[in-house]
Amino acid sequence: MECVRHAVDTRGRLPQHDGMKRMPMKQFVAVVEEAIASLPDAIKEHLDNVVVDVEDAPTDDFLREAGFTDEEIDAGETLYGYFMPMDGVAAADMLENPNRILIFKFPLEDDFPDPRDLRIEIRKTVVHEIAHHFGWSDRDLERFDDNPDPFRD
Repeated sequence: MECVRHAVDTRGRLPQHDGMKRMPMKQFVAVVEEAIASLPDAIKEHLDNVVVDVEDAPTDDFLREAGFTDEEIDAGETLYGYFMPMDGVAAADMLENPNRILIFKFPLEDDFPDPRDLRIEIRKTVVHEIAHHFGWSDRDLERFDDNPDPFRD
């Protein structure tokens, strides 16, 4: 698996969340990397053709392409992460055209101002998007997503 990359959002910076300073991007990326590193080896060995990128937030155009209506966007609905499968790529070209996972920093921070909750949700989002790589649907993941802390021992 390729290292987590940070893509700069060219829009203006969003304000700090009330009562919380935003996590520095470097620290946020480290939490994403920890989530990936914590996966079982049996999962990680199948992630060679997956790239994980961290971006500040999805654009309105991206949300529309993902199926959101203008009303949903205006109401503040957004994404925490997104799985982008490679389409129409021959097996020989898979490493040059990997599946891509996007993790969106600002929506996660906005909805989970508590640092512990934020770390849990980052990990849940990473696992959720990786599950799509293995063919799981959002419906398959409902029980996992509805659990406030599915990683508790």
